[in-house]
Amino acid sequence: MKLICLADTHNLHHEIPIPHGDILIHAGDCTDGGTRNETSNFLEWFSSQPHNHKILIPGNHDFFFEKQQNLDKVPANIHVLIDKGIKLEGINFWGSPVTPGLHNWAFNKERGEAIRKHWNLIPAKTDVLITHTPPFGILDEIDGRNHLGCEELREFLTIVKPKFHLFGHIHQAAGSTTRNGIQFYNLSILDKRLRIIHSPITLKI
Repeated sequence: MKLICLADTHNLHHEIPIPHGDILIHAGDCTDGGTRNETSNFLEWFSSQPHNHKILIPGNHDFFFEKQQNLDKVPANIHVLIDKGIKLEGINFWGSPVTPGLHNWAFNKERGEAIRKHWNLIPAKTDVLITHTPPFGILDEIDGRNHLGCEELREFLTIVKPKFHLFGHIHQAAGSTTRNGIQFYNLSILDKRLRIIHSPITLKI
């Protein structure tokens, strides 16, 4: 089965060629300002993709999804995972949009206990973990020196070890690596100047 994975498209989704596959995954920041119009445009596009299943995890720009009533407007063929999971084709997925921050962006949580509560919800039997934030020290470096990932998430991954951990958020750190048996992918499509420089990643599982 093929997973087609991307993140941080910031309203440029129409300009990105999407490979064929079975499950299409977007790991956050599908919009730039999180407005109703931006979100509706993205959801219409995402829903129309031919993949059998679509999974969306909102990002810190995607304010629309913070209001529970707005989730009722999501097309039925899109699975929005906000601290929840889904089993598709025998694979256990779990998604969370929270990122470390001081509440000036969508789904921000303070570092420490506040954000740790969200990671504690992740089931032990998770095959594919999708978050918007990277874990601290893994594909999260900005300007060649500062790491902006989540320390609590990094710690949690020593307990729950998914096969894949997919995320975005830090555009400059797009890429992949494997540590302790976990395959990590920063799926950011755009660079820090919001130019398209990467393509969606295809994973076989």
